[in-house]
Amino acid sequence: MVHAARTIRRAVVTGGAGFLGSHLCEHLLDRDVEVVCLDNFLTGSPENVVHLMEHPGFRLVRCDVTDFVHVPGPVDLVLHFASPASPLDYLRMPIETLKVGSLGTLHTLGLAHEKGARYVLASTSEVYGDPLVHPQPEEYWGNVNPVGPRGVYDEAKRFSEAMTTAYRTSKGTDTAIVRIFNTYGPRMRPDDGRAIPAFVGQALAGRPLTVAGDGSQTRSICYVDDTVRGILALACSDQPGPVNVGNPDELSMLRLAQWIIELTGSSSGIEYVDLPVDDPKVRRPDTRRAEELLGWRPTVPSEEGLRRTVAWFAEQREAAALRAG
Repeated sequence: MVHAARTIRRAVVTGGAGFLGSHLCEHLLDRDVEVVCLDNFLTGSPENVVHLMEHPGFRLVRCDVTDFVHVPGPVDLVLHFASPASPLDYLRMPIETLKVGSLGTLHTLGLAHEKGARYVLASTSEVYGDPLVHPQPEEYWGNVNPVGPRGVYDEAKRFSEAMTTAYRTSKGTDTAIVRIFNTYGPRMRPDDGRAIPAFVGQALAGRPLTVAGDGSQTRSICYVDDTVRGILALACSDQPGPVNVGNPDELSMLRLAQWIIELTGSSSGIEYVDLPVDDPKVRRPDTRRAEELLGWRPTVPSEEGLRRTVAWFAEQREAAALRAG
């Protein structure tokens, strides 16, 4: 059953200058929602939202949500998307990652409760760890190593889900949890360590694409516009979640690398490197809950999404070359 949309006039987006957060801000403004974008620029960048700065409904505030969160005036929706999200980032900033998942979630939940706002937590497919159930339904509890190198991110998100649920059950706060699967698209950082920006950057530079292990491990990739539509469908519903948002289009890392070589027209080859510790072998969302409760499913074919992403990275590379003279 798809529930009627609620009225949202003003939203707070934490991590709004990040890759996914900036797209959320953009889509909200397109829906005539005022946006207060909070970011400490640890992994986000003002460049991601510079095109929104002249919009009368947009406000960018430098803020670390692990310290405090204060937003004057009414708020209808709080989207907590602040967190390092790539392995390179959370391995480099393990304590910051744990703090934004714990203290940041606590402070943003407090803001939503104070304002009587709807709250959406950006959780992740990583709560399923290296899954023993495939594809992963929301009922699956996961297979996570809390003391492994990925544990800081996985457990931060699992804790934030528990905190969000506690606010809902004990304080009556209107909360929802979205579990986001691998998302890609324009504004990803080329050096963030995730497969798609790494492969595209290597292909455009004519370097070998570094595939971990034998490349048989799988991911399900979802274009950013589809992910944002799913998040906002949940935000505008009365569903608490958790709800998986991702594309069931599962492919191996080797196939992804080969596809990107084809799309870039690169002469790059493949170079195999060691598999990271606790790297999930498979990853594919069971999206039936999103389809049944929110009427959402991804619509951008992976080839089209990758084509758009490759084009964006190529434009950025050309612009950087021009600036360098």
